Amino acid sequence: MEGVRDGDVLNAEQERIVHRLEGDLKARMAEVKPKRYAHSLSVARTAQDMAVEYGVDPFQARVAGILHDWDKVVPTHELVSRARDMGVDMGVDLELVAPLLHGITAAHELPSLYPELPQAVWRAISLHTVGSDKMSALDMVLFVADGIEPLRKGSAGIEHVRDMVRGHAPLSEVYAESFCGGVEYVVQTRRYLYPGTIDIYNRLVLGRTGA
Repeated sequence: MEGVRDGDVLNAEQERIVHRLEGDLKARMAEVKPKRYAHSLSVARTAQDMAVEYGVDPFQARVAGILHDWDKVVPTHELVSRARDMGVDMGVDLELVAPLLHGITAAHELPSLYPELPQAVWRAISLHTVGSDKMSALDMVLFVADGIEPLRKGSAGIEHVRDMVRGHAPLSEVYAESFCGGVEYVVQTRRYLYPGTIDIYNRLVLGRTGA
């Protein structure tokens, strides 16, 4: 998948917004989490390129990528506290799913900072850690870009998804493969698997088999 130039896909106003968001992210994240900052910019570029490939709005993909890890700088205890204050209910103690909360909290808080951005961007950000069996094209682009951006260390599963994108595989199939790869990683590393992930996995599998 070849990169596209901003001027080819973004208008002047969109480029201005992208520049402002990148500046805001740099001020928030570059010093405290430089690798996460670089990852965020890489996800944004990957998402924009995928959006062009799959007929998704490249501006929405780019800004969703820039902001998707906005709350990764928030300490875990504070993130859990914020989620509780927001009334987030995932059916389990939020301490158990703390790594999944940053997208949800950011999607709740950021619209007041960037009211010019559409709801579709906030939905994609909220779902980029948990996924769903009912993902929009933008949701899937951000989810996959987060997993395959070029700064992320490759594994057999990640390389397979990258090959699918390069081979122009249908976006729904690319997403399903990326989601299932994430499930495999959690199991292999013996981490807590959010029960909702199992439900999504089963619905994805049943949807693909037509059951």
